[in-house]
Parts: sequence; C-alpha cells; structure tokens
Amino acid sequence: MKISRRSLITSTATLTAGAVLPVLPAQAAAAALPFVLIGDWGRYGIDFQTSVADQMGKTAAAINSQFTVSMGDNFYENGVTGLHDPYWNLSFEKIYTADSLQSPWKIILGNHDYRGNVQAQLDYSHISHRWQLPARYYIESVTLPDGGKADFFYLDTSPFISYYMGTAVDIYGQDTQAQVAWLDKALGQSTARWKIVIGHHPIYTPFKEQDKEQGDMIARIDPVLRAHNVPIYICGHYHLLQSTTVKGLTYVVNGAGSETYATGPVTRDGFTSSNHGFMTIALSSDRLDYALIDMSGKTLYAQTVTPG
Repeated sequence: MKISRRSLITSTATLTAGAVLPVLPAQAAAAALPFVLIGDWGRYGIDFQTSVADQMGKTAAAINSQFTVSMGDNFYENGVTGLHDPYWNLSFEKIYTADSLQSPWKIILGNHDYRGNVQAQLDYSHISHRWQLPARYYIESVTLPDGGKADFFYLDTSPFISYYMGTAVDIYGQDTQAQVAWLDKALGQSTARWKIVIGHHPIYTPFKEQDKEQGDMIARIDPVLRAHNVPIYICGHYHLLQSTTVKGLTYVVNGAGSETYATGPVTRDGFTSSNHGFMTIALSSDRLDYALIDMSGKTLYAQTVTPG
C-alpha cells in the first residue's frame, strides 16, 4: 500500500489485541480531543444496534469521549413522524444509555431520515439535552486541548442525490447550489488548522466502481473539498467500515451502527469490513488519529491523518 504524506497506516496486526485507539505518545494523547462517531443505526435495538451501542459506551468511557457524531440514517426505515414518535425512545434514548454517551450528539440527516419528518429531528434539539441538529447543514468551531482550532462542517447530502427526486426520500425544495456556495465560502473563510467535513453519502471508497450516488457527490462536493485542501471526509450510508485515500484526501465510511452487509475485496488501496461497529477520533493540532472498531471492542483499522 502506498502511503501519502498525510497518512500513516497502522494495520490491525500491529495493534494490541482489543485496543480501542492507536497507541499515542503520552504527550500527544493528553493534547487530543477524543470523541466517537456512529452511522446508520436507528433500528429499535435489533440488527446488533444494542451490542454496538454497549461497546461504544465502553470505548467512549475508556477514551473520555467528549461528544458523539451521528453520520445520519438515524431512524429506519422511514425517519420519525414527529416529536412524540416512539422511535425516539426505542431507537435512541433507551439504546445509548451509557453515561459516556450522555454528552452532546452532533447530528446530520440521512436519506432514511428524509422519508419521515425532518423538521421533527430539527425540533428535537430544543427538548433533548444531547441531540444537536441546529440546521440541515451547519459549522461548528472547536478549540482543542492544546489550543489549536478545528472547524467541523456538517453537510446535508441527500438533496445532492439526483435519483431521489420523485421518490419517498423527500428532498423537494432543497437548494443544493446554496449549500455548495455556503460550504465553499465557509471553508474559504475558515482560519482553523483542521477543516473536517462530515456527510451521509460516500464520495470515494476502496471500490473503484462507483454508483450514481457517488457520482453526484464526486461532481458536486469533492471539488469544493479539494479546492480548500480538506484532509478528511467522513460519512455513512454504506453499511460497512471503510477507508481509502485518493490523491491525498482520506475518505472514511462509518455506517455499521446496526445492519451491515457483505463486502467484497478492495479494488484500490484501502480497507473494508462488514463488521458491526463505530469509529473513534483523537484530534490535536498536528494529528488526527482515528480507529474503526467492531462491537467486541477490537480495532480493525487505524490511521493517522495530518492537517491539509
């Protein structure tokens, strides 16, 4: 595997069995912001959702996670109907019960959320102590423990998928050009050393074959990321754990929070797994260390990314 100047690859074999993060120098670990990420999860506990949630809670406690990021598809199959839908309890409140997961959840929307009441997911932010979805797309600036700055750009990618038009995925009325302009301007104005972009739909994966969804994302979003030297894009949608680096930009798929499906061999450099699981990040000014972890707590893959 070729290693770009941004990326140092750590294979599973070189990790301590059961480790939840790459082993960091003590000084680097103390200076890092730890958090967990999960995608494609809301199935009222079935399809291993509860098992993944339990292990994510243990891992979050072990790394002192400060918040959780959801990559979308928060409620299967058809989102929520309103603020009082029982899915809020059955798929979220009564599943992610660990103390370590009571910190803020940074939420984005997936295509299955667009099959239901999107406004209810926005409004739930006003009645939940941890659900944070202030808008369909938004930016959050964070000061790291070592004094560095990171800007997180949370996207709403479903409206970019052309074949959703006229389907139950109700993206009607969403202005994708306005979102592209917002992203371009916000990235251009950011003075943070880290610009981390998070969406629901994949751009590149370890498979060279691309579906129509990826084609739309490559055409509309990827050029903006590259124009502003974004080092990493994280998403869900595919029910897998995946990573690949294409021309210096790392693309991570973290969509294994409940149901997964079989994966084939990679056709470009990278990693893929159909194991159920989630992701961890430790972020400091000089490095982003992430790990893809299965529901037993085993680190399947880990990588260090440096700022753009």
